[in-house]
Amino acid sequence: MLKHKSAIVCWLLLAAGIVATCAQTRYQADIDDVIADIYAYLSETEEIDFEELQNTLTDFVTSPLNINTATADDLAQLRFLTDRQIDAILLYVYQHQMHSVSELRLIKELKSYDIRNLLPFVYALPQETNDKIYWREVFVKAKHQVLARTDARYIEDPHRDKQHDPVYAQLRYKFNYHNLVQASFTLRRPTGAPARDLQYGGYIQLKRLPLSRQQRADIPLLETLVLGNFDAQFGQGLVAAYTFHTGKNAYAASAATAPEGLRKYASTDGNALHGIGATLKWKKADLSAWYSITKPNDSLHQHVVGVNLTARLGQWKIGLTTSEKIYSDSLRYYYETARYNQHYFRGDKQWVGGLNMRCRYGIADLFAEAAAAQNKKRWGAGVIAGVKLTPVSDIALTILYRYYSPYFDNTQGYAFSETSRSNDENGVYVGLDVRSISRWRLNIYGDVFRFDGVKYGIPYRPSWGFDTFAEAMYMPFDKWNMSISARAREKAKKQTFSLRWRQTWEERGWHLRTQADGNMVRDNDSRLTFGVQAYQDVHYTFAQAPLTLQLRLQGFYIRRWDNRVYTYENDVLYGYSIPAVYGEGGRAYLNVRWKVLPQLALYCRLSETVYTRRWAEQQSLAARTRTDAHLLIVLQL
Repeated sequence: MLKHKSAIVCWLLLAAGIVATCAQTRYQADIDDVIADIYAYLSETEEIDFEELQNTLTDFVTSPLNINTATADDLAQLRFLTDRQIDAILLYVYQHQMHSVSELRLIKELKSYDIRNLLPFVYALPQETNDKIYWREVFVKAKHQVLARTDARYIEDPHRDKQHDPVYAQLRYKFNYHNLVQASFTLRRPTGAPARDLQYGGYIQLKRLPLSRQQRADIPLLETLVLGNFDAQFGQGLVAAYTFHTGKNAYAASAATAPEGLRKYASTDGNALHGIGATLKWKKADLSAWYSITKPNDSLHQHVVGVNLTARLGQWKIGLTTSEKIYSDSLRYYYETARYNQHYFRGDKQWVGGLNMRCRYGIADLFAEAAAAQNKKRWGAGVIAGVKLTPVSDIALTILYRYYSPYFDNTQGYAFSETSRSNDENGVYVGLDVRSISRWRLNIYGDVFRFDGVKYGIPYRPSWGFDTFAEAMYMPFDKWNMSISARAREKAKKQTFSLRWRQTWEERGWHLRTQADGNMVRDNDSRLTFGVQAYQDVHYTFAQAPLTLQLRLQGFYIRRWDNRVYTYENDVLYGYSIPAVYGEGGRAYLNVRWKVLPQLALYCRLSETVYTRRWAEQQSLAARTRTDAHLLIVLQL
């Protein structure tokens, strides 16, 4: 193990070696840029399934969508497109199919940066060439992918010769036939688990069966069939949204935008359903039904039965969703006497039902959902209502109101909320996205909320707070952009102000990203604390070799946990890392992506965190350095 001084020298020499090399190809860090933009800031209350988002976007890169056959739900999974942009793409394709993705520039709702984000995930072919499943060629012409990954951690402890954390291991097989037939199976051993304690999961998803829409438009079509791990999301998530929710993010006008329907769940974590689900499509109506059995803990089984009926009547879209959850024993919580969970659901059976609607009328997009949830001998109600106004294609305004009564507690619903649980909350959100200013884009949102009861970390009632965000992005040309953003929030009488500056530049295989963060927090005792961090990313793709290098050098001075900063980090394929930077010190990592053969790729990641001696002594840290290594081997057939 190298000492931290020699390690830093090695990092710098490696960076110099990279800079000395010439490049001819354009680096594509699209997935990382999209995720970093969607979640500019994170707070301790936000629970985001980044692994599932990473899996979805990576799947679309390895098996892009045919823009001529993609549905609204397919495009919504990309997260950065607004409803109006999705409608504009579908309308253009309906009027005349695209012969090339370069035609995206003819859609006025799409700006150059939207097209840049979209290009890695889509392609264009005539619809009739890729809209039917030919069963005889499914296995032969499908993409087969085998991934083997292992992670290890080394902690330098002066009181011991060495200290290793247990190794993480994962083996995954993926199958994809034109995004119509997809399957995956994952076997893994979690960190710290015994060698024989293996976890497994997988899915099989089939779409548009058995024939194309054009051939059998007069009969019901089995639009989606999914087995194994899957997700079901409808409406605004009050009744059914089991895994992923966006909440507040840097795309201010994208609130209340989420893909609907049944779909595979590729992540190995999260609250996915495990069972079977199907969607039947007929003319202007969709009928979805699903059944799931899961094991939330060692002594409890959960059965879920759900149904959704969605009808499209002109500009109206109306959906009815119901879900029944049955537990093998009464659901309880670890801290039964805590004040914040007194209105949480307890029992062995819960019914949840709701009605959602969406209507497009001129410049307005109206949406709403109302739901009721059984909670012991009482009932709770939840309501979300809002409007998206688009007076011109370059300006979008979103206004959203939500109310969740204290007894409304759906154990498997994720709706727009300040906390990770849609319970006991009342608030108004306003978001504005302005793209009509030449070379500039502005994203602004404000949110005011109130809790009538005691919440986790807030020992008094009632309580209220606010959350405001503003970002200005300057894009003089496609290869360079700069943004500055600020966020101010108050919750539980704690005030936080954050400031972020970021710029990206790319040219002939180079991709450089610089980011600096600063924040200050005033706590309940009126103490004012500060934190700062900055990092430099250098990404390079070789022209004459199938090799990509990604280097980050980072420094931070954050003395209190309340001032921590979350930063998104590149990782191996289908992987992610979002550490909370805290303390005094530095951090660096190097990613290597090497395509050894056309069918074989190697991904390596080495990261190291070094704390200053003063900080280690003040915090009585046993170890000043921590090193992590990730290795992934991908076989593509």
